[in-house]
Amino acid sequence: MNIDDLKKFWVLVADVWQNGLGGVDIGRTINALLILFAFFVLRGLIAKFLIGWLRSLAKSTEWRIDDKIVDAIAPPLRTIPVVFGIFVAGNYMQFGGVVAIIAENLTRTLISFTIFWTMLRAVTPLSGAFEKLKDILSQELFEWIVKALKVTVVLVGAATVLQIWGIQIGPIIAGAGLFGIALALGAQDLFKNLIAGILIIGEKRFHKGDWIHVEGVIEGIVETIGFRSTMIRRFDLAPVMVPNAQLSDTAVTNFTGMTYRRINWHIGVEYRTSTEQLAEICNGIREFIIKDDDFVNPELAHAHVRVDRFNDSSIDIIVYCFTPKRLLGEYLEVKERLAYKIMEVVQGAGAGFAFPSTSLYVESLPATDRPEPFMPPQDKTVIKTED
Repeated sequence: MNIDDLKKFWVLVADVWQNGLGGVDIGRTINALLILFAFFVLRGLIAKFLIGWLRSLAKSTEWRIDDKIVDAIAPPLRTIPVVFGIFVAGNYMQFGGVVAIIAENLTRTLISFTIFWTMLRAVTPLSGAFEKLKDILSQELFEWIVKALKVTVVLVGAATVLQIWGIQIGPIIAGAGLFGIALALGAQDLFKNLIAGILIIGEKRFHKGDWIHVEGVIEGIVETIGFRSTMIRRFDLAPVMVPNAQLSDTAVTNFTGMTYRRINWHIGVEYRTSTEQLAEICNGIREFIIKDDDFVNPELAHAHVRVDRFNDSSIDIIVYCFTPKRLLGEYLEVKERLAYKIMEVVQGAGAGFAFPSTSLYVESLPATDRPEPFMPPQDKTVIKTED
């Protein structure tokens, strides 16, 4: 090794130092990293000052929605110092050529991401300003609109980022249209369930929190009405995802929507019961239903206690009435009280409950078919034996 070799090595070191990254010397790169690090360190302080200033402005107004908006957009606001630090560091680096274009596009992408992230976070609190629309549309349709707005923000944000990097959206949309046609042919059930979900919400067939019964399918509480399926939680707390098409094409009983719950019984009494006893039983049960507050007044809903039919082994009395107790536990309690009262009235009238039975009556038998009487032999001979 001689002096010339050392000089060549020093020239290489100097060249690397001056053109280390995209034609920018390493010293400038180190300074840019220090600038970026400083913004990372000061990010919390700057974000705290900015968010605190916005919260003070929000508290000075009478509205409460702006307070919720500030709380919602706080996370994306905390990224602003970082994005600004990347912008300052990029300008300090003074890139040239392709590297400069990439650095600028990266900054634009981060700015777009922050803006659309803020918009996405603000959709939910902003929807609170339109709470009255829930009474006009319905809770489920309102939630669908909010979800659609969020999807729109995401799609527009993605399109903006693609445009920044020079990717044309038109060909992508055209290709997506062709792909959508092919997808639709193989995903008919998906679109069928989507349309069924829209019909369920539009018809207000049931809402979140309703108790519904679908014959042969499910009975439980509606928790979520989604784009494709509805989640219903059974009474054993097991969640069941039911396709919307199945709920749209099948008769659904909405117990939450009922005004009263019906009691429809047939009480069978014995055939030996007299007309006076039947009248006493009907009047006693009818009087109890009319006077008790747990039953709906006959002027508001039907209430009948009448002799209905002559059954095979009983005289049937129909007990038809309604109770305002819609919850299952309260409803069963009312039915139990009515059952006790019916037993008390029937026993008080001296009658009895009938049970299924069959009676066979034989009036006479033909003489030719009568069996011969059996006469045991009368033998008076006694045989004595000796031990």
